[in-house]
Amino acid sequence: MSGYWSQSDDGSLLPESQIRPVGGTEYSWCKAVPVGTGVTVLALLLAKPVDSSLLLSALRRLQDSRPILRSKLHFDAATASFSFLTPPHSDLGISAFDLESTARILEGSGQLDGPAPSRFNLILEHEMGRNTWRDVDHSSDRDWDLLHASVYSLEEARWVVVVRVHTAACDRAAATAVMKELLPLLLVGGGGAATNGIDGEEKKGVNAEIEKLIPAGKAVKPFWARGVNLLGYSLNSLRMSNIDFIDPTSPRISQVVRLQMNSDNTRRLLTGCESRGIKLCGALAAAALIAAHSSKNLPANKWEKYAVVTLTNCRPILVPPLPSNSAGFYHSAILNSHDICRGEKLWELAQRTYASFADTKDNSKHFSDMGDLNFLMCRAIENPGLTPSASMRTAFISVFEDSVIDESSPLQQEIRLEDYMICSSVHGVGPSIALFNTVRNGQLDCACVYPSPLHSREQIAGLVNEIMRILINCDESVN
Repeated sequence: MSGYWSQSDDGSLLPESQIRPVGGTEYSWCKAVPVGTGVTVLALLLAKPVDSSLLLSALRRLQDSRPILRSKLHFDAATASFSFLTPPHSDLGISAFDLESTARILEGSGQLDGPAPSRFNLILEHEMGRNTWRDVDHSSDRDWDLLHASVYSLEEARWVVVVRVHTAACDRAAATAVMKELLPLLLVGGGGAATNGIDGEEKKGVNAEIEKLIPAGKAVKPFWARGVNLLGYSLNSLRMSNIDFIDPTSPRISQVVRLQMNSDNTRRLLTGCESRGIKLCGALAAAALIAAHSSKNLPANKWEKYAVVTLTNCRPILVPPLPSNSAGFYHSAILNSHDICRGEKLWELAQRTYASFADTKDNSKHFSDMGDLNFLMCRAIENPGLTPSASMRTAFISVFEDSVIDESSPLQQEIRLEDYMICSSVHGVGPSIALFNTVRNGQLDCACVYPSPLHSREQIAGLVNEIMRILINCDESVN
């Protein structure tokens, strides 16, 4: 990372800003976020007033320990390139919305009448649509802040704290770490949690991009093999099925339907996964595939091919390994396709889908195919007509390999944390439904994000209800 320096009044040099060009995966997010995919939102629902000065101080401490979160995304018009420009200090501010302002936002959502989601849910959706990085003028240089913070007065005794960040700087693992380290700092005298466990190199500057940390030899692929892979991915995409598109032409936003399961059903589901040597992502993907196929009422002998993207957190297997709470984007995507017909059994399909993912990962394709998938994502952004109905859907569903596990603590009770969600927008390029799953206090809680009006809330709610029914009845789907 290179740096800029200025001269003080006494002639000494003072550090100003450091700059690092974005890597290949980060560049793909720089292309995706302006069209609507990759606005990551952490939303906290509190039943206790928020001290704005304490919140600002807490966020700035987090930015001090994670320089990429105080960075600006810099666009250089002369080279048409993006970089992280990191100033020595944070200039973050907080946007505050009183009851009247929040009410106007909720009214503008058009979702207050009928079977609407919660007001907290609507604020989350509103923030995913606040795309600060949308307007890119390629004729001039431009800087964007990567992190924004807001506080909404939701009701007389309810407040929502939102941290919104560009996904190139903060994936789901990083956002989860931010939440866990932000909470103690919201208490007066919250201590030094913001710097606990942060690698010394990250304190000095922005970590290297994922491509530079891949283990030696894992990303190597002969030129012709790369060409064959690109051709294979492209041809296979033409054969992929999707759930029905409701409105493929109107402007889109991201919306959320939640899947929440009680402790008993969650325990049986997790036990079923453990006994079969698979992770929860396999069961979630399988249930979604069964629900999608059954929603079409197809003949019994009609097979369809669906694409599943599994996101895996690469931090522990990089060289050197990164701490689990390192900021940045260090996930890699694995794309698998599956043939589905009527009568599929949950556990049989879950084992099949998970085995496909695990085999692909064992062959290091999450590293060797990284550049290919980034390239194809950028081509879909530039040429939507290459995707079905110009929908920009590159898969039916995306899941995370590992679930976030969270147990309530006295701290959460002390700050009166009633609920939270962490997810990212998908209404640009991406899947029809993205699952951000958490096991919270032993209960499965998935934020299911989808592009609207390409898909409707009623359609996705019906699909999610069917997914939950399949998961709840998992004991009936024994081999």
